[in-house]
Amino acid sequence: RRRFRVRTKVRGTADRPRLCVQRSLRHFSCQLIDDEAGCTLAAASTRDAALTGSTGGNAEAAARVGKAIADKAQAAGVKQVRLDRGACKYHGRVAAFAEAAREAGLEL
Repeated sequence: RRRFRVRTKVRGTADRPRLCVQRSLRHFSCQLIDDEAGCTLAAASTRDAALTGSTGGNAEAAARVGKAIADKAQAAGVKQVRLDRGACKYHGRVAAFAEAAREAGLEL
């Protein structure tokens, strides 16, 4: 129910794409999605070669992904995004991810 409630309110545009978050027990990933065009602008994950570390399912790894997606977004010319947390509460790894993205210059 939470996922549907969040997704009905959050839509991405070309000016302000949707920052979609997926988390599992072992990995954390995110995508910048333009819903109007139906395309992914940028993506980052703990599975990427540059972001692999000792563990991929903790808050430190989520913060690394947040910094990486902020850098990729700025390279693509995106400064403002809408956070789509899906069924995840804004707590723990999701909060660490969002704070790291904000510190790297992305407006959520």
